[in-house]
Amino acid sequence: MRRPEDCKYTKDHEWVYLDGDVAIIGITDFAQQELGDIVYVNMGEAGRQIAERDEIGEIESVKAVAEVYAPISGEVLEVNPGLADHPETLNSDPLGEGWLLKVKPSNPAQLAKMLSLADYLQFLKDEGH
Repeated sequence: MRRPEDCKYTKDHEWVYLDGDVAIIGITDFAQQELGDIVYVNMGEAGRQIAERDEIGEIESVKAVAEVYAPISGEVLEVNPGLADHPETLNSDPLGEGWLLKVKPSNPAQLAKMLSLADYLQFLKDEGH
């Protein structure tokens, strides 16, 4: 079970959890709350290369369509198959079953510049959230 303190975070409200040499990527609880009820998720296909900051997919809610940006570079190993039929899992379990992608990082050093949980929570506070 992933714990929030074991993840790294971006200012785009994504989390990354390193499980051996695989990075699991998702959106934060804050992001899913801001989006509201999620009705559709499109994260593309496995097997493609992604680069840090590239748009890699989109999440549609009853309020808006939000782009998802790659927090790291690497090869997409797996796209969460459960989100096609149950996109609401992003609302109910964003840190667990609601993960988006599994990626083999091409530059693991990118994780070092991400935020810790404490730094992410401070960022939210500083931004007035």
